[in-house]
Amino acid sequence: MSHPLVTAGQLGSMLQAARKAQGLTQSALASRIGLSQSRVSHLELNAHELSVEQLLAWCAALGLELAVGTRAKAAVSTATTDW
Repeated sequence: MSHPLVTAGQLGSMLQAARKAQGLTQSALASRIGLSQSRVSHLELNAHELSVEQLLAWCAALGLELAVGTRAKAAVSTATTDW
């Protein structure tokens, strides 16, 4: 199932929800991706600070796939971005 994202806040919430759905603690995820538990906690709340490398490692650890696509025209005109 895919989840369109338009803000970093949505990304953080999605990553946290995926981690919890798999029954992983922040510490368990942190050890899988080479970060500290406190850094995982921080990045779930501040996903705009994730590097692409960290995001890809996070996705791999949770069995997620990152895809980029073209938005529908109606969504482009009404959506706001946070970058």
